Amino acid sequence: MDMQLSRARARVEQLKGIKQQLTNKLSEIEENLRINTRQKRRVEQAIEIVKIVGLKTQQNLQFHISNISTMALDAVFDRSYELVAEFVERRGRTECDLLLKTEDMAIDPLDSSGGGVVDVVSFALRVAAYSLQNPKVRPVLLLDEPFTHLSEQLFPRACELLRQISNELGVQMIVITHAEALMDCADKTFQISLRKGVSKIK
Repeated sequence: MDMQLSRARARVEQLKGIKQQLTNKLSEIEENLRINTRQKRRVEQAIEIVKIVGLKTQQNLQFHISNISTMALDAVFDRSYELVAEFVERRGRTECDLLLKTEDMAIDPLDSSGGGVVDVVSFALRVAAYSLQNPKVRPVLLLDEPFTHLSEQLFPRACELLRQISNELGVQMIVITHAEALMDCADKTFQISLRKGVSKIK
């Protein structure tokens, strides 16, 4: 009888020890749960802040891209154009669609407009990208045949656009072109010819 009682007491003590271990483990788990819950709330708040900042940045980019591009299009063409940048979510990523609005229609500038319009939009996007750089790189834009598809009668307007952008941004434009109308409006011109495999600059 005494032996059975001793075993029972030993078992009770063992169970008490197991219970204490489980109680300690439960307290540890509950503390970890509280910490993780706090961290989860902080992460959710951080994600919300990132979303708000991202949306604000997108809105600023939309305004900036649309503003510069529309101004460039207005400077060159009589027809009213507006370039609109729309940010859309695709496959878990944010992408930017560029749409050309004219006469209450929105069209893809690459598919449904003349090459001259695309040339002006392409130039304007380069200017927008340059103006967003912080800090600015060298104040130089190198343009290779920037208005290839533009009608020749519109070159004087394109020249004026180049001058205006250059003055406002304080940036030097180096233009590589075969178009004499663009050469005529340059401050300096350099003619490069190839003779017997050697480039000559005049």
